[in-house]
Amino acid sequence: MVVRQETHPGTGAAASPPEFGEAVASMREAPLRSEIFCEEMSAPQRIAPFASALSADVTVDGEDVGTGRIVLLHDPAGNDAWAGTFRCVAYARADIDPEMANDPLLGGVGWTWLTEALEAHGAVYAAPSGTVTKVASESFGSMSDEDATAQLEIRASWTPVAPSEQTLERALDLGPHVEAWAELLCTASGLPPVPEGVAPLPSRRGQRGHY
Repeated sequence: MVVRQETHPGTGAAASPPEFGEAVASMREAPLRSEIFCEEMSAPQRIAPFASALSADVTVDGEDVGTGRIVLLHDPAGNDAWAGTFRCVAYARADIDPEMANDPLLGGVGWTWLTEALEAHGAVYAAPSGTVTKVASESFGSMSDEDATAQLEIRASWTPVAPSEQTLERALDLGPHVEAWAELLCTASGLPPVPEGVAPLPSRRGQRGHY
């Protein structure tokens, strides 16, 4: 899979700093579960000088049960709000049981899924922020025979930080952050965790039209 590197108009891909290209390469190499189909997507061009993005769908028995995206932003000059030069922006959406949408604790639980996934994969981070939204729909009148539906949406951003044992000469490894995002997406979609000690089958990657 080729992950697209994008810049503001006029900057030119050749101007991408090496640390950004190496960070993007680590995103591409992150191992993901077989239920995930991951591919490149257009990255926003007005938030930071350099950006790259991945999208993913979670499929179970031929049915899409969740979708998400993760964007890597890079500003070599730094950003006070980020407390760094890189920023991960993630989104996950999944169908949930309508009864779950009435649980007042669901928002906090959804945020915990993210923070626990980051910690489990050894993704060091700072300045996290985000929202968890529950969307429930009921049908009435001529549509009253349709079942109620509900979705959970998690939007988050955080600053990836190099582990304390990593030397300054090494590029920032975004692999653990992508793995954590993918685990968040799978958890929100209702997939059971992979048993400890069992390696997941590799995901499908590339352009969807190739399959």
